Amino acid sequence: MEHTQKITTVLFDLDGTLLPMELELFMKDYFQRLSQKMNLCGYDGNAVLDNIGKGIHAIHTNKSSRLNEEIFWESLSTAYKKEEASKLKDIFEEFYRVEFQAVQNVCGFTPDAKKAVHFCREHGLDTILATTPLFPAIATCSRVRWAGLDPSDFSYITTYENSSRCKPSPEYYQEILTKRHLKPEECLMVGNDVSEDMPAATLGIQVFLLTDCLINTKNADISSYPQGDYSSLLQFIRRFLSHE
Repeated sequence: MEHTQKITTVLFDLDGTLLPMELELFMKDYFQRLSQKMNLCGYDGNAVLDNIGKGIHAIHTNKSSRLNEEIFWESLSTAYKKEEASKLKDIFEEFYRVEFQAVQNVCGFTPDAKKAVHFCREHGLDTILATTPLFPAIATCSRVRWAGLDPSDFSYITTYENSSRCKPSPEYYQEILTKRHLKPEECLMVGNDVSEDMPAATLGIQVFLLTDCLINTKNADISSYPQGDYSSLLQFIRRFLSHE
């Protein structure tokens, strides 16, 4: 029997989904520019990157309800004095406002991203940006604009300021459901990373695997997931809309 559950909300991943990219190329350019920025500001860029890695690890292993931002900067405060960590935070903000913008050059672009998001909104569906909340809002909103969208296209955007979990933990998705008062069966998660985005299905969230920039690092069997390009995605969403 065909599934007839009507969805109310579509969660979109960002990197590799709405914003086409080769993740390794993106991360390489991003970290090179950040390291250069830190060197120019009198820090050891490589040491800062190493401590950022430790901060990210602390976020991924966090089991408390504290926000990712707090966990990250608490981690950096063990490597730098609080005063230095505060200065670093200001440098980070300036970096995301200025130098980070050049990272757009290694990203792709597809008008289908805006088309898909606006299609959902025009048909009365809520749209949420469910991107890994390791970045501050200033960096996330920049990447949204690189994708040809505006932050206002989403009712909620996960960033390190408002999240206490990260992908691939199902708790990351549960946190969104709880905060937005959503039922899992009324939601659809759209993403390109099998390991990061498809775990939403474990909560009962519908999923769609966008294959344009597919990431399947564990070579998992993906045959059970609805999948395809943006055209296939819109066809898939229409199936849910046809049931009033």
